[in-house]
Amino acid sequence: EVQVVESGGGLAQAGGSLRLSCAASGLTFDDYAIGWFRQAPGKEREGIGCFSSFDGKTYYADSVKGRFTISKDNAKKTVYLQMNNLKPEDTAEYYCAVALGYYTESMTFRDFFDENDYWGQGTQVTVSS
Repeated sequence: EVQVVESGGGLAQAGGSLRLSCAASGLTFDDYAIGWFRQAPGKEREGIGCFSSFDGKTYYADSVKGRFTISKDNAKKTVYLQMNNLKPEDTAEYYCAVALGYYTESMTFRDFFDENDYWGQGTQVTVSS
């Protein structure tokens, strides 16, 4: 059984940092792309970043580029989302998605990761001003 579990959310002040973790089990980790999404109340889910198993690179949405960093630990089957210089508008429920296949830069996060993939339960991030 595949399981995807996020952790590390919490409360931070504007300008602060948090690190989220996404731990996956029950699959061959190297074959999967890992995406990070967030959803704020009343807003659509937003794809914010992805680790591509195709080229080993990371890709980011403009809203987080330069502030958030995705890293991967294959031995632990865990992907991290380091969030620096947090802003109140980063407040959202954060989700990790795991999809079989090769993400490339020509794709959008929403097109590549869909409801048929493996999603975690989410972890809340709240940034106070």
